[in-house]
Amino acid sequence: MIPGGRANPRQMRQAMKRLGIEQEQLDDVEEVIIRTATKEYVIRDPNVTAMTAQGQKIWTVVGEPIVRDRAGAKKAEGATALTIPDEDVKLVAEKAGVSEEEARKALEDAGGEPAEAIIRLMSR
Repeated sequence: MIPGGRANPRQMRQAMKRLGIEQEQLDDVEEVIIRTATKEYVIRDPNVTAMTAQGQKIWTVVGEPIVRDRAGAKKAEGATALTIPDEDVKLVAEKAGVSEEEARKALEDAGGEPAEAIIRLMSR
């Protein structure tokens, strides 16, 4: 980066400006939430910086996360299987105009909710 391995903050800002990199510190951020398919990472009172380089925004979040399972997340492998009544499969297949096999898969993906399965099938 800068020869000698040491740079003062002023030199760093000047070098970043020459490279077209803008940095902005976000104040008063209360919480950052990162959601994955099965987990939720909640970082309270984080230090957040937004940096723009080559038209892309890069977010840096510093803080200690609280990790928790997501409500309504899909069950992990090995968990008890979802029981879907045949009536629901037939209803979804009829309303969405698909085979019973497709309807059962859609119901599994929707957590057994017929209305959600129908909406997902009809919106493809």
